[in-house]
Amino acid sequence: MKNKLVAIMVTLLVAITLVGVIAIVVITKFTGETEAKAEPSADEIVESSVEIPEITTNLATGDFIRISFMIQTDSKDGKEELEKRNFQAKNIIITELSELKADQLKGKAGKEQLQENLKGQINGLMQEGKVEKVYITSSILQ
Repeated sequence: MKNKLVAIMVTLLVAITLVGVIAIVVITKFTGETEAKAEPSADEIVESSVEIPEITTNLATGDFIRISFMIQTDSKDGKEELEKRNFQAKNIIITELSELKADQLKGKAGKEQLQENLKGQINGLMQEGKVEKVYITSSILQ
């Protein structure tokens, strides 16, 4: 009689514990508590980046700039799309630069603002992926 009672109690305790564990797993899965996304490695960044070769164009003040970029996308599909839209990206870059004055590009803040503006405008074109970051790889202002 006692063995039967102990067996029933152990079975109930295991069942309750199992239900509790399942409930915790389900709650954490569906409430969106996920770990922070790991930063991509240098190789992953290179694999998903497109180089925009040196562009020479006039600024709004009559000065000119020689500048080149590396544009990082979120995936290989995004990279392929951006490679096909390379001429559109160059057009955006040239038109954006033509509106700027030399003083706006001299400091760190000006270059960061240019990078953000280009990122937003190029993302407006993208359908398969998105631009994660725009890097200025060389810049000569005259």
